[in-house]
Amino acid sequence: MEPVPSGQAPPITVEVVNGARLAFQVFGVDQTRAPAIVLVAGGASSMEWWDDGFCTLLSAGDARTGPRRVIRYDLRDTGQSETVAPGAATYTGADLVDDLAALIEHVGAAPAHVVGLSSGGGMTQNLALRRPDLLASITLMSTSPVGTVDRPLPPPTPEMAASFGSSAAPTDWSDDEAVASAAIDTERLYSGSIPIDANRIRRIALSSAARTPSPDSAENHWSAADGPELRTDIESITLPTLVIHGSDDPLFPLPHGEALAETIPGARLVVVAGMGHQFPPPPTWPQIVGELLRHTAG
Repeated sequence: MEPVPSGQAPPITVEVVNGARLAFQVFGVDQTRAPAIVLVAGGASSMEWWDDGFCTLLSAGDARTGPRRVIRYDLRDTGQSETVAPGAATYTGADLVDDLAALIEHVGAAPAHVVGLSSGGGMTQNLALRRPDLLASITLMSTSPVGTVDRPLPPPTPEMAASFGSSAAPTDWSDDEAVASAAIDTERLYSGSIPIDANRIRRIALSSAARTPSPDSAENHWSAADGPELRTDIESITLPTLVIHGSDDPLFPLPHGEALAETIPGARLVVVAGMGHQFPPPPTWPQIVGELLRHTAG
């Protein structure tokens, strides 16, 4: 499989961070004094699912608050970060949180504004509890509380629940059409009412697969133990918190985002109409980028 060009994206750096090889990119690298925004992907997702265009738009900032320095990275077992055979992961969820903390320090981003999506949002909640000194703010996107809240939360939609236990991954990662088709089918399952750009999903999926020595290893995220140091007392978070949630999220329906915003003191909820459980699709960029620039302006 030939690598897919990444357009104007900055070069990828691979360095040892927290004892593991991590691959990362910095948009706006010459803006070293700009506020830093670190984007944390969801489980089994490499960093390019935070679209190049989204990162470029976010790093440009606005006339009032100036540019941002935007960092995205590959979690272990995705992209060009440290990868082991499927089923052979020796790290825990706590190790992934430690990776994030170490990366912030490694690139000189502290205090950083961290944006976590889905399980990346869980990591962000844990980082806020364990290392608030590294953070200026957090944004929790398409995710759920890591702790207990005072209300029952709705389960995934029946269609989403029916997909659990089955794999949409292609059987042959060298077959570009199979890789693209599997990614588009997965995006349809997780999306809301905003139309899918199949060409965009194809581009990202092929780029991710071309960079990854063992694409099936991303499934290790689902079997990794939590680790002994993870906390759940999210009512203790004191950082400025923005919650962004799609109105049509089929995995974590909107009450999950509402519960987060009500449980974390001072948190602000932004509902994105039509968005499902997905990395921000382009029609949402003006709203989401605007909210992130507002949140990270201080």
